[in-house]
Amino acid sequence: MNVVIMGCGRVGSELTVELSKAGHTVSIVDKSADAFDHLPPGFEAKTVVGMGFDRDVLKEAGIEEADAFLAVSSGDNSNIVSARVAREHFRIDNVIARINDPRRAEIYERLNIPTIAPVAWGVKQAMLMLFYDREDIRASMAGGSLLRVSVEVPPHLIGKPVSDMAETGRVMVAGVARGGGGFIPVTDSTFQKGDIAQVVLAKDAMDALDALLTFSEEH
Repeated sequence: MNVVIMGCGRVGSELTVELSKAGHTVSIVDKSADAFDHLPPGFEAKTVVGMGFDRDVLKEAGIEEADAFLAVSSGDNSNIVSARVAREHFRIDNVIARINDPRRAEIYERLNIPTIAPVAWGVKQAMLMLFYDREDIRASMAGGSLLRVSVEVPPHLIGKPVSDMAETGRVMVAGVARGGGGFIPVTDSTFQKGDIAQVVLAKDAMDALDALLTFSEEH
């Protein structure tokens, strides 16, 4: 995935590193060259100095080939304008914006732009939005403490108990969609090919869910 990020503060720099580690191509834009000091020493990413809502700056960052755009600067107004430019001018479908003032949430909702909260939790939200079912995640963010995500059951869990995709107190499968229907799993429920699990997880359990979805010799 090619991702352009606007804002190289703590959220933007952490997202750049995490996405790069996961094998994605990332370009990051900031109005201040000093902001790129937030990136780890020796870390290489395409950096562009300029305003994140300037179309020429975004083109230099590779917005025309981007699959996603994240506006995560410390300024809500800049994030709104940048997100709109990415969505409306460059036709980027996967646009996410950071919000610092919750009173502005309605503006983003009218523009159909999902939002994330600041800093560490914002990084986890953004990663979830990029790689899981965004509508389910957004519906679960209001309370802030739990998320609900839809995930395709990975091959190594086919035929295994539904409980294999759970961690007590952190991750649970609340339902399974199968063949146009669905059910609430019981003790002896197992996964079948093509199942979609409806997972409820604590807001700090993203890493736990990723581990459960990743094949290991223990499975």
